[in-house]
Amino acid sequence: MKLEEDNRRSLVMVDEEKTNGDTRNISSFRFSSLLASRDRDFLLSHDGTLQVKVSELEGKVIGLYFSANWYPPCRNFNQVLAGVYEQLKENGSNFEVVFVSSDENLDAFNNYRALMPWLSIPFSDLETKKALDRKFNIEGVPCLVILQPKDDKEEATLHDGVDLLYRFGVQAFPFTKERLEELKMQEKEKHESQTLTNLLTNHDRDYLFAHPAPKQVPVASLIGKTIGLFFSAQWCRPGMKFTPKLISIYHKIKQMLRERESEDFEIVFVSTDRDQEGFDSYFNTMPWLALPFGDPTIKTLTKYFDVQGIPCLIIIGPNGKTITKNGRNLINLYQENAYPFTEAKVELLEKQMEEEFKSLPRSEYHVGHKHELNLVTEGTGGGPYICCDCDEQGSGWAYQCLECGYEVHPKCVRVVEPGSTRAR
Repeated sequence: MKLEEDNRRSLVMVDEEKTNGDTRNISSFRFSSLLASRDRDFLLSHDGTLQVKVSELEGKVIGLYFSANWYPPCRNFNQVLAGVYEQLKENGSNFEVVFVSSDENLDAFNNYRALMPWLSIPFSDLETKKALDRKFNIEGVPCLVILQPKDDKEEATLHDGVDLLYRFGVQAFPFTKERLEELKMQEKEKHESQTLTNLLTNHDRDYLFAHPAPKQVPVASLIGKTIGLFFSAQWCRPGMKFTPKLISIYHKIKQMLRERESEDFEIVFVSTDRDQEGFDSYFNTMPWLALPFGDPTIKTLTKYFDVQGIPCLIIIGPNGKTITKNGRNLINLYQENAYPFTEAKVELLEKQMEEEFKSLPRSEYHVGHKHELNLVTEGTGGGPYICCDCDEQGSGWAYQCLECGYEVHPKCVRVVEPGSTRAR
């Protein structure tokens, strides 16, 4: 509380100095107090050749974009933000973005900024960056904080701009509470009327690709089945690692269903590969179906399901409604036993796992780590994580290092044998 009061007091002092004692309402100088410094009242243009006065931002909706060149998710989101920004500029919307860099050096900053069509705080102004990090409690990048031109209350500021753009794209503008409520209502109505046909077909195509190419399978033939939508790409290392596991589980589920004389499960590959060659090479390793490379339905599905990272496995039930967006995690936890991925099945598996893990040692030494690992649950410090041994998702139960945060699936722990040497 004291830090917040000190920050507010310092901002008021800066404004009073800038206006030579003019103590008008601070909201009229909101962007100046946030984005300028004692020695600087400008921002850099996208190519660095012009200085744009901070005062020119008054009256606009501002996106403070905290990002860094060295982090792949930032570079991925940068493309999304650039597309939205350019559309809004073409429409004459009162929107501006200001880049707040977390890059390691000036060259990285300049190279990254060259990909951005908006403004930026000079890399040398470390104090303003630190002040913004503190004010908006920035814990990770990318982060897009939305500021409204007339709101001077902290609760009127949106901190989840990244999620909103992935979810709604340009439609999210002007990022007001009323607009977002309207979009959420539209989204709810769309999901309630969701069918497999309107998910996977468009006016030009009612089929999916199958092996051997160019075999086609009608989407209508999948109605009534449990469907996994597998979002991945050949360039994605986690996707390439997860695919063999998914193939193995796919075959086991299909075998299990054949024994029941059923064919009620299928997977559809939703590719985000960068070219046809990459798609063909990757799809040829898969035993299931696929949307054609570059099909417009791919972008629609990615936005519709708010897919922010790959690989991602979304499960659609026999009624055409979404069962879960966490298919990948369920496969990692329960393998083929996760089928049919329903809440009832997952609840049963969770209870079984809890009973099984109760008998595990409270601590272990793992060959891949030098510190002692402690068994944690969701209620004692566990939760969603990426296993440091197999690089796959985990949830709840884990062996966790209290010193450095290292976490592994209980099934991935390879206990140190007496007399052996642990990782250093």
